[in-house]
Amino acid sequence: MFEQFSKDSRLNPTHISLYVALFQLWNTNFFREEFYINREEVMDFSKIGSKSTYHRCIKELSHWNYLLYIPSHNPFKGSRIKMFDFGTSTEQVLYPSHINIGTSNGQAVVPIIKHIQTIENTKNKNKQQIFENSNFSKNETETKQKTTVPYQDNLKTTKDKDYNQPL
Repeated sequence: MFEQFSKDSRLNPTHISLYVALFQLWNTNFFREEFYINREEVMDFSKIGSKSTYHRCIKELSHWNYLLYIPSHNPFKGSRIKMFDFGTSTEQVLYPSHINIGTSNGQAVVPIIKHIQTIENTKNKNKQQIFENSNFSKNETETKQKTTVPYQDNLKTTKDKDYNQPL
């Protein structure tokens, strides 16, 4: 595949990064014939920051027959991708297409990072509640209130400034 990339002058590093990200997702989907993607997740994996760059590159890769891109035009349903086999060895093991692992047809795709963030946020809230309920929290708050310093004017400015005087 990478040899083919090096010969194709139409491709730039963004195309290659996007393809590698899609290949990784294809891998995590056990090299199924078709799989669903989430734009945010693919943009994150490929380090593409612009939606217009992402859409341009994925459409070009599809047009140039590196993959087949079938957009869903539905924000709750991922777009479909079909990756093409560019001459793998006979030793490659593919999972049969009748094994349904991962998302099914029509299922909304939610990136795994969202699940991880939700779990982490729940853990942090639990820790915060435990901390707030402890006596240590109350003692810490009382100590901070006692040690606060009143406002100091380090610049030695006056409130009655005469703006007619030169600097």
